Amino acid sequence: MPVLDRQENVFVLDLGDGENRFHPDWVASVDAALDEVEKAEGPRALVTAATGKFWSNGLDLEWLIANADRREEYVASVQALFARYLALPVPTVAALQGHTFAAGAMLSLAHDFRVMRADRGYWCLPEADINIPFTPGMCALIQGRLAPHTAHEAMLTAHRYGGGDAAAARIVDAAVAEDEVRATALTVAGEQAARAGATLGTIKARMYAPVLAALREVTQVSLG
Repeated sequence: MPVLDRQENVFVLDLGDGENRFHPDWVASVDAALDEVEKAEGPRALVTAATGKFWSNGLDLEWLIANADRREEYVASVQALFARYLALPVPTVAALQGHTFAAGAMLSLAHDFRVMRADRGYWCLPEADINIPFTPGMCALIQGRLAPHTAHEAMLTAHRYGGGDAAAARIVDAAVAEDEVRATALTVAGEQAARAGATLGTIKARMYAPVLAALREVTQVSLG
């Protein structure tokens, strides 16, 4: 399960060492960590990291299939997490040390900055290949955070971006060696920590108002 730690002005949320799929308990744990970060005072920033092969492999499809009657509730909770990150009044950096797929890739886009491992691992939106359409809120998030050409390619072709390709497409802000991912993310976060607070939250809320509205509206959503 995710674990929250703090290094001076930077909180570090380690998502875990497995596939870090969005099981409801996992989502609740991340949300509780964000409560702690948001309630803290003074300069602060958040790095969302992980250990192992994956940063996040996205929705917990096994749980979703077993709990089909809770689909709308589940999608609402996931999109609420995206919205929470996107509007968090604290600078956020995703430290992508491993594969970042599907809803995991979308969660990374909800961060202010992304640092990715250069030599191994992929960032990918595989929905076109696995026959799961994006919800309107997901579409809004992806298109709100990526350049039009990149969003088009990523969403329609399920292209797998390595670190270098992701940096060139501006999906991530930097691609670095494996042992530099977390350290680089900590540096970026530390440089932004003084900007935490209500003003930053207001800027984000107004900048992404249409995306946030789409993420928060979940009614009769179809995932295929």
